[in-house]
Amino acid sequence: MQPVQLGPKPLTRDDVHAVARGGAPVEITEAAREAVTTARSHIERLATAEQPTYGVSTGFGALAVRHIPPDRRAALQQSLVRSHAAGAGPEVEREVVRALVLLRLKTLTSGHTGIRLETAEAMAAMLNAGITPVVHEFGSLGCSGDLAPLSAAALALTGEGDVRDARGDLVPAAQALAAAGIQPVRLAEKEGLALINGTDGMLGMLVLALRDLNHLLDVADLTAAMSVEALLGTDRVFAADLHALRPHPGQGRSARRMAAILRDSEIMESHRGPDCTRVQDAYSLRCSPQVHGAARDTVAYAETVADRELASSIDNPVVLADGRVESNGNFHGAPIAYVLDFLAIPTADVASIAERRTDRMLDVNRSHGLPPFLAHDPGVDSGHMIAQYTQAAIVSELKRLAVPASVDSIPSSAMQEDHVSMGWSAARKLRQSVDGLRRVLAIELLTAARALDLRRPLKPSPVTAAAVAKLREHVEGPGPDRHLAPEIAAAEDLIRSGCPEMSGRPELLGAL
Repeated sequence: MQPVQLGPKPLTRDDVHAVARGGAPVEITEAAREAVTTARSHIERLATAEQPTYGVSTGFGALAVRHIPPDRRAALQQSLVRSHAAGAGPEVEREVVRALVLLRLKTLTSGHTGIRLETAEAMAAMLNAGITPVVHEFGSLGCSGDLAPLSAAALALTGEGDVRDARGDLVPAAQALAAAGIQPVRLAEKEGLALINGTDGMLGMLVLALRDLNHLLDVADLTAAMSVEALLGTDRVFAADLHALRPHPGQGRSARRMAAILRDSEIMESHRGPDCTRVQDAYSLRCSPQVHGAARDTVAYAETVADRELASSIDNPVVLADGRVESNGNFHGAPIAYVLDFLAIPTADVASIAERRTDRMLDVNRSHGLPPFLAHDPGVDSGHMIAQYTQAAIVSELKRLAVPASVDSIPSSAMQEDHVSMGWSAARKLRQSVDGLRRVLAIELLTAARALDLRRPLKPSPVTAAAVAKLREHVEGPGPDRHLAPEIAAAEDLIRSGCPEMSGRPELLGAL
């Protein structure tokens, strides 16, 4: 596996995914080494100057007015990390912590933080050894960055606290570092502050969510098309000239995909004749491209914000090219927090419209010939009745999760930090929202596949037939009632796997 390069070139979203989820190693480039060394020389010059410099020869936050003598500065940095590693609650997922460490290392190697080269090298070695600091759910206000989560990672770098080793076992940090041949870092001036003053946790979660949402919106196009087909709807509303009248790029993409997914369907052909009396389909079918497309455009905007952040160096104070060390407010997480909150809205709405499509397939008054609840023996069997209840419960939760976190600010640090972003909280709830959308789409997939099977002998389109066939490798077709929970879990795992059948078989759709 090729290492991800840390240097002048900004990281990409693919780089973050490769390290966080794929376990790719990282490598500090020669240009980055030179930049780190140059910046460090400026910090060492300021450390001996009479004029105090924040984070170098002073305390922090509301205690920044106190000058710290040279013989106490190493203790100052270690005390900062220890005291700020004050998280609580469940452990944060490994992929999030790896993303957080990678993104902090990206800023550390930018030449704007003033750390020593050996500190950056130790963090890279920890990442490459698969050592994952234990980070807790609560402790970040999203300003001055993700303080408690990043402090937990910094504490592990110094050989304190707990970590998960490459096997996932919980061990003391000192033990894991020793086993990997990594010398614990003894922090020098400015280093403790540089290790913890960034927006890396919320940015990492944003990047991971964007990858997931792009995939799930492809899945939503597929499951929506399957529902349209199963409900004997029309694909005429997905025509390109109709969507050209409202040229939102996401809407056009979803419409093209749904039209291509439904191409060559015997079920669709069966009701195109003059004897069909249906004028137009319900909104949940007809307007799927508009809803999915608006979600796609929101994701595209969030990607722009993520890419800008990936090209940023977030620290306070920062070392500038001319050697100045200046305080700033770039650690405020508002730009990321807003889009994290924004994404929770279309995530909930895409789930909501999927639930409405599912409900139509189960209602004998609206399903156009399908049995009640798709049951094998209605009355004896309940079919997918309660699967829709599960969808409804998830959608209700997603609506609550769509309430923004970034509008809530609680002052901290004796009113020095009197306005915060709550970006970490926005990121944590977006992860829950993404999981909820996946589950809702899994239930629509199960229901639509069962409905298409019940339309036999008419054949679905090649693309939807491939999706049904893949699902049938894990879940049986129509029959008497079975334990549904494992089937929902199997469909969810299938979607999570990223297999091409769940995205609409790109090779069957062509270039869209």
